[in-house]
Amino acid sequence: MLFSSKSRYALRVMVDLAENNAEIQSIKNISKRQDISEKYLEQILSSLTKANLVTSKRGTQGGYSLSKPIKEISVGEIMHAAEGDLYVIDCLNPNVPCDRQNVCKTHDYWDKLNSLMSNFLDSVSLYDILNDKVK
Repeated sequence: MLFSSKSRYALRVMVDLAENNAEIQSIKNISKRQDISEKYLEQILSSLTKANLVTSKRGTQGGYSLSKPIKEISVGEIMHAAEGDLYVIDCLNPNVPCDRQNVCKTHDYWDKLNSLMSNFLDSVSLYDILNDKVK
């Protein structure tokens, strides 16, 4: 499985906001710190806002901030906001019919791997990343 740049950047943006959560951060400042184009950053922040992970404020003093404490934001939530549903292979996606599911000897393996990945992403919070507690 390969995560897209959108999900990798979304995680970097969330860590950036967590490190600077004392004040609202402008797209321009985040863009400079993270070396992400403002246009692409707008798309990422839009996804994070729709997922209620960040709050936006309009106006000259506007920008973005986290919508909840860092201990309550999981990497899984961030990845889902950026990528949508996550599957290690397409045939695990219920929207992509797999005609071999009942006879495939590897299906259970992929399903278990997918569960491990999801559980791991959901178990790691922004707090864990910021405090080097990812094990």
